[in-house]
Amino acid sequence: MSKSKHTEILVIGAGPGGYAAAFRAADLGKKVVLVDRDEHLGGVCLNRGCIPSKALLHITKVMDEAESLSKMGVTFGKPKIDVDTIRQHKDKIVLQLNNGIASMAKARKVEFIQGSATFISDSEVQVSHEDKNQTITYDYCIIAAGSSSSMLPNIPKNNKNILTSRTALDLENIPKDMLIIGGGVIGVELGQVYATLGSQVSLVEFLPNLIPGADRDIVKPLERKLKKQFKTIMLGSKVVDIKEGKSKKIKVTIDRDGKNEFYEYEKILIAIGRKPNTDLLNLGSTSIAVTDQGFISVDSYQRTSVNNIFAIGDISDNPMLAHKATHQGKVAAEVACGHPSIFDPRAIPSVVYTDPEVAWCGLTETQAKNEGTKYTKAEFPWAASGRAIAMGANQGKTKILFNPENNTVLGVGIVGPSAGDLISEGMLAIEMGADAEDIALTVHPHPTLGETVALASEVFDGTITDLFIPKK
Repeated sequence: MSKSKHTEILVIGAGPGGYAAAFRAADLGKKVVLVDRDEHLGGVCLNRGCIPSKALLHITKVMDEAESLSKMGVTFGKPKIDVDTIRQHKDKIVLQLNNGIASMAKARKVEFIQGSATFISDSEVQVSHEDKNQTITYDYCIIAAGSSSSMLPNIPKNNKNILTSRTALDLENIPKDMLIIGGGVIGVELGQVYATLGSQVSLVEFLPNLIPGADRDIVKPLERKLKKQFKTIMLGSKVVDIKEGKSKKIKVTIDRDGKNEFYEYEKILIAIGRKPNTDLLNLGSTSIAVTDQGFISVDSYQRTSVNNIFAIGDISDNPMLAHKATHQGKVAAEVACGHPSIFDPRAIPSVVYTDPEVAWCGLTETQAKNEGTKYTKAEFPWAASGRAIAMGANQGKTKILFNPENNTVLGVGIVGPSAGDLISEGMLAIEMGADAEDIALTVHPHPTLGETVALASEVFDGTITDLFIPKK
């Protein structure tokens, strides 16, 4: 049986961008309905992505740090891994955050409806759950339907040993060996989790480098670490075929340097990227424009080609990052409520939460060279940082790119512990239009990793005393 209702603001998708949009609109006095397929708020990021993966990465980081303390005179016994307890710990964290978001929705009187939303027209959406259908009309609609894992063609279906980022986080067991297909953020993060917990991990990447998009010098310390942790890293290689064998293992054919090589693995994780969920919304019944890549076209106000419909987050454009979606969600809500707002950041930070962490924002050297953009740079090696040396993190580095005309910050790259936290200063510098002198003259606490940002600026200014740099 179908019923209908009307709301001022309809938000499709309860991920970081969706619930931010719903909550902001409610705070501005609007009646809001929030729809999601999942019974729990938070979307992929909270329930099956960012948060559970970081919970597992924290465990593996502590295990690695405990092992490294042996070089400093402190030795622990071999860790005992209880997969069930680890899984319960991860699930507890997710549930705690789920409940927090649900409480905030209730406090704001945001109505939550579980179900799959599909468009009937530019002004109507049908929400289906089990055998119930509901039609919702709206003054404004904000689409925050997210993305899902991309899959390789012609792979065995319904095989529990072929994982995505979603199922890999279920942590049903720790396989003796596994293959990671894809050397991007998801691949290296989850690969490091499983390697630390006891799997022999191999990784295959089509491109010649790990973490495409980041500069090679920033990724190198992580690569060195992964080469020790992983059994094999196959760069510039392509998976040709995946088949189910007579045994429980998966047979994989990999093209390496033009020659096919054959392997067997207990489990395979496919981490070749994500695709926007536009195909789930029945957009063909609307006037909403979609790009060739499957993204919903939006302007800087997050408006689609239909004036009262907005799109935010993964479904609207790259990069597919939760923090981008959150900011876009607030912009869409404010514009829908008649407030002046625009999404126009100078940069969006990226972080790989491995050990060591890799983070960057703004212009990269790779990008600058490809685009012909002029820049100057300065680096501070963490081998000259007392705090980094004390932590055993002397492989780290802080790099800043500057505009040669006015010395303002164009981009920042950091590798080492807490790089994801440190990159925020780089983001602030870019957004504020800070130059090298602004950062160098800002008093940073000592000894900290954060002061490496100031020290890199001092290298650029020629005022550094923590290094000796011969004059040219």
